[in-house]
Amino acid sequence: MKRNLTAGPVGPQLIKLTLPMVWGLFALIAFNLVDTYFVGQLGTAQLAAMSFTFPVVMTLGNLSLGLGIGATSVIARAIGEGDMQRVQRFTTNSLTLALTVVFLFASVGLLTIDPLFKALGAGSDVLPFIREYMQIWYFGIVFLVVPIVGNSAIRAAGNTLTPSIIMTVAAGTNIVLDPLLINGALGFPRLELQGAALATVIARAVSLVAALLVLRFKEKLLSNQMPDLQETLWCWKDILVVGLPAAAASMITPISIGVVTRFLALHGAVAVAAFGLASRVEALALIAVLALAASMGPFVGQNWGAHQIDRVRLALTQSYRFCLGWGVLMAIALGLGARSLTAMFNPDPDVIAIASQYLWLVPISYGTLGLMQVTNSAFNAMGKPMPSITITATHMIGCYIPFAYLGSRIGGPTGVFVAAAIANLLVGSGAYFWNRRTCLKQMQMKSANPGVMGS
Repeated sequence: MKRNLTAGPVGPQLIKLTLPMVWGLFALIAFNLVDTYFVGQLGTAQLAAMSFTFPVVMTLGNLSLGLGIGATSVIARAIGEGDMQRVQRFTTNSLTLALTVVFLFASVGLLTIDPLFKALGAGSDVLPFIREYMQIWYFGIVFLVVPIVGNSAIRAAGNTLTPSIIMTVAAGTNIVLDPLLINGALGFPRLELQGAALATVIARAVSLVAALLVLRFKEKLLSNQMPDLQETLWCWKDILVVGLPAAAASMITPISIGVVTRFLALHGAVAVAAFGLASRVEALALIAVLALAASMGPFVGQNWGAHQIDRVRLALTQSYRFCLGWGVLMAIALGLGARSLTAMFNPDPDVIAIASQYLWLVPISYGTLGLMQVTNSAFNAMGKPMPSITITATHMIGCYIPFAYLGSRIGGPTGVFVAAAIANLLVGSGAYFWNRRTCLKQMQMKSANPGVMGS
């Protein structure tokens, strides 16, 4: 409650929220890049196996992010309204909801490893590696989901620094454990892909403990009383009103990437490995945009709850300008350094060639992709999840998948990458105009009916 985002200069507040998130996301992406580096040294088959797991890991991670978005939206708006008891109830019950989801998805996941990854195009050469990794990963999923939701609650209170520190500690733990458990350094057993999964689980467990301690003792966002069933269901309903569509929107992306991975698998394991490698580099290039989008949640949520629509619109205008400028910068940087970057992770010349094509083509659309990310975050924070899911579904299902199918048939992996760029450019531009119209409409309603906000 003490981090009030409804007053003061908008630009400096966004910078203050975003900078810690940049570092936190850098730590999270470094987490994945270190995994990619050490697994890439094991061989192309192992790297391809990890690339096949990427859509599934992203799906469950984005389900967690969706629940976190729902929690951020209701908690931030409750803070904007000044209701601390509601804040504590929502925070506590967001964690109980996360635990319930974990149990359901871990149970299903462990029973469907082979049929799922065969459907994604994994052959007999990589399926044993996938099984080694995912059997451990599923058992540790609780350490992924609960910290994501907990950190979202902390950010809703305007504190983006502490979640970033937690992510940094987790990344540091993973960086230390990867060479020990994957390669068997310093007397540890050589576990290869199993070691990568085990290092991830241990690092996430550290973040779980840290998030719970911060929520309970530093932010005091957890209720001292055990909620009864009726209150729990009531809180779950409010969280899921935003969280379910946000989770669905978040999961559309990795599921669609799974479909695209299937298209690429028709061109061999090398194409899949290159796609996975380039996607990790892309995440690093988009770090500033992703951090800004994450910061829009608490800022827009608090100001929307306090009826400060003019501040929301100003924040979005400044954010859109930044996204376009950052997109141009990254397109130039990756265009010049694609080969050297990809060669750091895998020495296979075929992998380097295909991954470099991705980094030459797709970054030209990063600016509009940033517009889309910021817009979706803003809509969710407003408690309006349906525009977000519509934008995401149009992007991935309406544009990317059909364009990628045609591109794969016509130009192979290169055609798939061109499809990604076209989808980003078209839908990102549309998202920008939709959000500006929504804010303008809300400001007109506020002017016509002072003190009354439309839904």
